[in-house]
Amino acid sequence: MLDGLLRTLPISLEQGFAYGIVALGIVISFRILAFPDLTVDGSFALGGAVVARLIMEGVSPVYGIFLATVAGFLAGCCTGLLNTRLKINSLLAGILMMTVLYSVNLRIMGRSNIQLLTVDTFITPLENLDINRFVPIIAFFAAVAFGIKILTDLFFKTQIGFAMRATGDNEQMIRTLGVNTDSMTVLGLGMSNAFVALSGAMVAQDQGFADIGMGIGMIVAGLASIIIGETLIGKQTVARKTLAALAGSVAYKWIIAVGLRLGLAPTDLKLATGVMVILALGIPALKKEKEEKLHLRGV
Repeated sequence: MLDGLLRTLPISLEQGFAYGIVALGIVISFRILAFPDLTVDGSFALGGAVVARLIMEGVSPVYGIFLATVAGFLAGCCTGLLNTRLKINSLLAGILMMTVLYSVNLRIMGRSNIQLLTVDTFITPLENLDINRFVPIIAFFAAVAFGIKILTDLFFKTQIGFAMRATGDNEQMIRTLGVNTDSMTVLGLGMSNAFVALSGAMVAQDQGFADIGMGIGMIVAGLASIIIGETLIGKQTVARKTLAALAGSVAYKWIIAVGLRLGLAPTDLKLATGVMVILALGIPALKKEKEEKLHLRGV
């Protein structure tokens, strides 16, 4: 039993760090800006679609990853502009952009699926090393994820970073101090979806294909990762929030891998994720309500 659980650890680390970049992006939109951005489901697939199409056209995977990240940034900015310029509700703006990206991704790929198993990707040199494939790939994804985490932490210590954090905390107050909150929202959503698209570009190369449906449910999985991580590490500072996102992503993937090994049907993964998020969000609220009732009774 223990041996079986340990065997799930390498793939959990690989996927956890790769998808952890999505969680880092969601931290910016949900935790920093308090913006319920559903663009994530579309921008993740956008990253995979862009990199897959460019690689098939003979473009270097490095340029493909860069352009995929830029595409994700532009998608996030579009969501921000829908909300700030056209005054569309934040939730609806994300849904609209996610819907638009479905057709955009199909147009980019030209079909619903592009396989990358027969071409060289950024992962190919790592897989060709004369060692266990998990070692270099886990090290690569971990280096990228922690590199982005450190850069994100440093950014939020800058003047622009503080202004963005203040926009999410108290938009009215920071606006009276002369900060353009609309610009902060657009920039933050651009950064968030750039991270998500970057993750999509790397995951597509790691799994060997890009698919139009690869981003479905990504927002829920990302939230699950963040909630699990914050339960383990806390969320008092930005550094803790970003660390919690990565730790939670690895823990979430490990929980899913263990569930599959114990007999959970793959078709039930979305159900299990949804239930996990509901419990993580609902139990603290129920505990708080119970404590308040006991306090009112004088207990």
